[in-house]
This record gives sequence, C-alpha cells and structure tokens, in this order.
Amino acid sequence: MNIFNKVTLQSMKKSRTRTIVTIIGVVLSAAMITAVATFGVSLLDYMAKGAAAKYGDWHVAFLDVDSSFVAKQASNDKVANTVTFENIGYAKLDGGKNPNKPYLFIAGFSKETFDALPVTLLSGRLPENSGEILVSGKTATNGGVSYTVGDTVSLSVGSRMNGNKELAQNDPYTSGAETLVPRGEKTYTVVGICGTPVFEEDSAPGYTLITISDTVETADDLSLFITLKNPRQVHSYASTEAAGHAYILNHDVLRFMGLDSSDKIFNALLYSVGGIVVAIIMIGSVFLIHNSFSISLNERTRQIGILASVGATTKQLRNSVLFEGLCIGAVGIPIGILTGLGGIRLVISVVSGNFGSIFYSGVPLTLHVSVPAIVGAATVSLVTILISAYIPAMKAASTPVMECIRQTNEVQVEAGAVKTSKLVQRMCGLEGTLALKNFKRNKKRYRSIVLSLVLSVVLFISTSAFVTDLKQTMAQALSVTTYDIGFGTKDMDDGEMIQLYNKLKTADGVTGSSYQAVMKYSCVVQADELSNDYWESAGGSSPGKTVELPIEIQFLDDSTYLNLIKSAGLSAEDYTGENTKMIAVAKIQTGSNEKKGKKEVNEFRNMFKSSSVEADLIPETNGELNKDYGQSASITCVEVVGPDIPPTTEVSDQRTYFFQVMAPWSLKEKIAPPDASVDVRVKGLTFQSENPSQSVAEMKTMIQGAGITSAYMLLNMSEVMDENRNYIFISNVFAYTFIVMISLIAVANVFNTISTNIRLRRRELAMLKSVGMSDRSFNRMMRFECAFYGMRALLVGLPLAIVFSWLIYKGMIIGGADGINFVLPWASIGISVFSVLLVIFVTMMYAVSKIRKENIIDALRDDMA
Repeated sequence: MNIFNKVTLQSMKKSRTRTIVTIIGVVLSAAMITAVATFGVSLLDYMAKGAAAKYGDWHVAFLDVDSSFVAKQASNDKVANTVTFENIGYAKLDGGKNPNKPYLFIAGFSKETFDALPVTLLSGRLPENSGEILVSGKTATNGGVSYTVGDTVSLSVGSRMNGNKELAQNDPYTSGAETLVPRGEKTYTVVGICGTPVFEEDSAPGYTLITISDTVETADDLSLFITLKNPRQVHSYASTEAAGHAYILNHDVLRFMGLDSSDKIFNALLYSVGGIVVAIIMIGSVFLIHNSFSISLNERTRQIGILASVGATTKQLRNSVLFEGLCIGAVGIPIGILTGLGGIRLVISVVSGNFGSIFYSGVPLTLHVSVPAIVGAATVSLVTILISAYIPAMKAASTPVMECIRQTNEVQVEAGAVKTSKLVQRMCGLEGTLALKNFKRNKKRYRSIVLSLVLSVVLFISTSAFVTDLKQTMAQALSVTTYDIGFGTKDMDDGEMIQLYNKLKTADGVTGSSYQAVMKYSCVVQADELSNDYWESAGGSSPGKTVELPIEIQFLDDSTYLNLIKSAGLSAEDYTGENTKMIAVAKIQTGSNEKKGKKEVNEFRNMFKSSSVEADLIPETNGELNKDYGQSASITCVEVVGPDIPPTTEVSDQRTYFFQVMAPWSLKEKIAPPDASVDVRVKGLTFQSENPSQSVAEMKTMIQGAGITSAYMLLNMSEVMDENRNYIFISNVFAYTFIVMISLIAVANVFNTISTNIRLRRRELAMLKSVGMSDRSFNRMMRFECAFYGMRALLVGLPLAIVFSWLIYKGMIIGGADGINFVLPWASIGISVFSVLLVIFVTMMYAVSKIRKENIIDALRDDMA
C-alpha cells in the first residue's frame, strides 16, 4: 500500500461519522438497486411460469409437419421436450358470420397433449374418446354459430387445397383460390365448450374443435410443439430448423423472458420503467456520495496542497480520492446487496398472496436470485460511487497548490453578494442576518441539501397522489355492480334456470337473489314524442312520422320488479296484472356520469318529452324483426337505476341513448311467446353474499351436480373487486417502500452535509462566541438556518410535487380512469412539511452539540477550517 492510500485511510478513520454516513448511503443505494433488479427478475420469472401454466410450456410450434420431422426434432440436442396432435382436417362451418374463418378445424389430442397445452374449460368436460369433441367458444362469439353440450354434430371432413398444395392453419383463407376436398364423414358429440386454444391464431381459417385421436402415433399430418433447453436460442433454432415449414412462437411465455422481439411495447415499458427507477436511485445516491467526497476534500484541502507541494502528481491525488471510494464501496456494496435481498424477500412474502389473486392462483411468487442481476446491481452501485468520487477528485487535482494550502478557494464572494435587506435585519435580527449571509456565501453547500429534500418531498407527495387516484378508481369499480355473484347463460331453458336458481340461492352466505332475462326488441314511437335533446344527439330530426329504436326488454322476477315500482313512487296495482303498463329508463347518454362513485340517472337528459309513451314493441328473431309478434304497450319513464344484467361476453351496441324497458317475469310468456323465438342477449341469476368466495365454491358443486349442459358463465364480482384492492395494496407496498428508501438517502445526505458543514465552521462559530455571542443568540442563529433550509426546500418541493401529482392525474385520465377527481394529498403534504423541518432541526442540533463541547481557544487555533 502506497503512502497516499495510507493517508486516505487515516483521514477516513479520523472522520468516522462522515465515513459511516457515506457507507450507509452506499448501503441504501446498493440495497435499492439490488431490490429493484431482483424484484424485476422475480416478477418476470413469476409471469413466465404463470404464462407457461396457462398457455403451455412450449417455445415454438410447427403446425403442419410429418412424422419424420417430428422424430428428427425429438432427437435434437437443443430440444428438451416435444408434444404433438393430429391435424384431422377441416369441415365447413354452416351459418358462419366471419368471412375470413369459414371452417372448423379438428385437432386430435392425446393425454400428453392435454397436459402440455392447457385448455380453459368454460362448460362441460374434456373428450374421452374419438367420438366426443370440445368446441372453442370463439365459434359462437366470433363465428356466430353456437353449440351446446350434448349436441350431435355430423361433419364432412377433408383438406383445404390450393391447386396441388394442401393448406394448413397458418395459411389464411383465400376466397375463390382454395377448395375443401372431403375425405369422409365424421359424427361427434359435443361434451364441452372451451376458451380459444393458444395455438389458434387470429388469421387461422378454422375454429378449433378438439377430440381424442386414436392414431396420433401413426399419423403423418401433425402439429409439433417444442420446448427448448435454452429458450434464448428460440429464434435461431426456429429459423434454422424450419426447413420450409411455417412456425409460430409462444409469445405469451417468451415476452416475459425478454425474447419476444415482436412485442416492442412490453419490452420498452419493462426497460424504461426499470431504467427510470434505477436512474432516480442513482441521482439520489450521487447527491449523497458526491457531497460526502466533496466534504472529505474540504477537510483534506490543506493536506492535498502539502502533498502536491512535495511532488505528488495529479494522477496520484486523483487516485487517492478514488481509492477512498473503492474502500467505501468494498464495505457498503456487499452489505447493501445482502440488505436488498433480505428486504425484497420480506416484501415478496407480504404481497405474494395478492399476486396470486390477481394473476395466476396456482403459481407462487417467489424470490428468484439472478447472478447477472446481482452483478449488474453491484456494477451500477460501483459506477455511482466512482462518478460521485471522480468529480471532486478532478477538482482537487486541478486546484493550484497555494490555494489548497491557504484554503482561499472555498468561499469566493463578490462585493454585495451577501448583502441583506433592512427588512430582514429588522425582522430576524442579527442572528437571522448572519444565517442568511452564510447561505449567500456558501450556495454550493446548501443547494445539495435543498435538492435532496426536494427530491424526497416530490416523490413522497406525488406517490401519495397516485395511490389516492388508484383508490378513487377502485371505489368506482366497487359501486358499478348491484350483485356479488352473477350466473349468465344464453341457451338454458327457463324452467331449468329457475330450478337451478332455487338450488343456488340456498348456498351458504347468500343474502339476496334474483333472476332475469334480457331480450332484443325494436321500439316504434312517434317522432314528435322524442325530446330535442334526443334529436340533438342523433344529429337531426327524422323526416318520417315514426322512429324505430333498437332496445332491450329486461324481464325481472316479480319481487325485484315490485321493489322497482315502489322505489319509483308508482302504484303497484297500475303496473302489475295482465294488461299492465311497463316502466323504462330512457335517457340520452353524454358520457360518464357518476357522482361519488354512484350512478345517477337524473344526471342524464330525458329522451322523451313526456314520461308516458305509447309504443309498438317488435321482437328480433335471428337478427331480423319479427312483426308477426309485435304488440302495443304503454310505457312510463322512471328515474331509477335498474338491476345490472348477468355477466355476458356479448358486447352491447354503441348508441347515443339508453332505452331499457323493464317488465315482470310473470308477463314474459305474453310479451315474448316461446314460439316467437325472440333473440336473447343474456339471461341468468344474480346473488348478494356475505362470503362470495365460499358461496361460489358451493354453487360450482351444485351446478356440476345438476348436470348443466348449456354454456354458462359464473362470475364472482367480489374477486374483481379484490383484484382492484390487491392492485392498490401492491402499489402501496412498493411505492412507499421505494419512497422510504429514497427518503432515507435524502435524510442521510442532509445529516452528512449539515453536520459536516457545521464542523467545517468550527473556527467561524468559535469566533462569534469569542466576540460575545451568547448561547441564546447562537441557538437562535442556528434555528434561523434550519428555517431557511426548510423554507427553501418546501418552496421548491411543494409546487413541483403538486405539478407532478396533477400530471399523474392527467395520465390516469388519458389511460381511461374516467370519473376521478384531482385531490391533493393534504395529509402527505403535512407529513412532508413536518418531516423536513424535523430532520433539519435534529441534525443541526446534533452537530451544534458536538461543537458546543469544544474549547473556544482550541477551535480558533484549528487551522483546518
């Protein structure tokens, strides 16, 4: 060890407090960078495992290959596992509404295929033999053709041919250029409805049907799914081994490994967010560590000048300062990495259950320690230290020798630069004037303190504002549904649905229940009955005498309907019975109308001039108006909010108005006769429950025991609300953990800078005491300095925090969070003001207490200013 390094170590030992605080800053910086990197890696690992559990643990698939290609890939050294299914063929989809998907594609699975390619079962069960089939739900939602469990389907199965070329699922449909060549008839029994398989691309010409293949081992038209030993080779492997075969990648899994080059948005978001967080940490850390080295050089200025006068080179002096940085890093970085790992492990253990509720319930969020991530965190921390040390090191090396020895370069002010106004002198007295003059002549020293405090204030308040906005969004979500559990269907018979309702309402925890059906109609009204607001929203008046309006009729169980009548202040006698009037909500929608999270129908404009309307109701059958079953009705428009409809995947038509007629279930057969086959948007059951999760679990058992074959959707709305709560909780945990860590760096910076500055002013403060300044006046001067630090920090920090809070609010509005209000987090602002003043005051008092114990004569003799 050379003499310069020995001198550096002695200086660090002499200034133990500053050295310890600097090491603490490095520990915090390294801990935060390690925690961010490790959590990012752990989250990506969790998402990749969850996606593999949901979409299949495969990386690349070849959808049209022969058995020899399969055998070749199975023996490839790069391949970890393979699974196949048989491409049985295509059949025409009769009645399909999507011109780009006119076929059904039949896939023959084996047991291993079901294990490797997870299938989301919506209703029914999986096929058990080659005569049973599972139908993709997209056949109904996108193709317009519905199948129900128990249906028997006879298909003419064949191949798609374009000349002599056989086409596969990766070849989009080309009208007029291809033909379907039948090979034989096959009959299947529908045993289940499933979600769209992951291997069915949007451009695929056929909706997938899944059956059991008895010949998958001997078939020669196969789809091959490959899991690689090293997923990072997926692109090179696929392009090399394709050999003319088309392939698809498992984007849902690869994107979380950073290997999906097509998903530029996700990658940009991932690296930009991570980069921003690390940059904020580095900025805060550089403030602290840079100040520490600057203060160290201020203490060693005379020492550096003496070393330079006896022949020390610029390089030797610079390396001396960098050596100090390396010593601090050697102690602080390992401790910081261990602290970061321990801290993030604790945080993950707290939030892991909430992640399971939001994303993948069967996949635990665990700590995943990545060596490259740890090395990267250590490297970033070391770079932060070296940057912080290099700047003052260059300054020290370039300072002339005589200036270092005389120490004339620390405080350089021009005449009049420290002048204060007479108003300040009168208001603050001599003590306040001296405190203010000290700021004016040492601007560089106190700016770093102010910036550190500003950073902490801005982050704390803006993060609190972000959490407040999230809570508003969650509060809205909690109030937009009138039930906890919803059962939605479309094809179930009314009698079967009522029987199921009588069973489900007995589930434990159920406190309220109802049933309903929503049917599609058209309403013909007189044009002069519509309000001016309606015509304004419609863009002009109609030239005809009548207007035809697409509407929906909501048939409610009689008890619920009667409660609506009473809440509207209407007579039950006038709105019940055979020749009853019906009620409706008829409003012009002008946008999102919510007040304190509660929907208010009277905030919409009226659709009709009068509350009483005479109309003709015409049902829709297969999308066409069925005028044979049209009937007249007297409708009263009311100011109530009707019950929400059961859950459905069907998207309602976008209209400028909201017109929904409500009628009692007892009149359903009269208004919508069974032989009219009125189109149903949705029918179903709704429940309120004290314990929705327990009730849903019991209901699922009841539904399975009832042998329901119709497609249905059972939705726990409470789980959706829990997801919102979990998002808020996770955001709170990470946001406030981040803020606490940044604030600790700021506090360490303030403590280090203020305490050391006070120490460097030993002789100045001793001189003030020597000319007669009392302890009371001395303490008053220091309190003024505390106040000036706090006021400067808050005058800059609070406006910036409010601006950033507003920008966060506008960002959430642009992102779709309608209906939330801009709310200043006054509690957080108050905490920030109190904390800033407290930190400054405590630090100042600590530093002054150390100086007060010293002898004035010794301090005046000290030539280390």
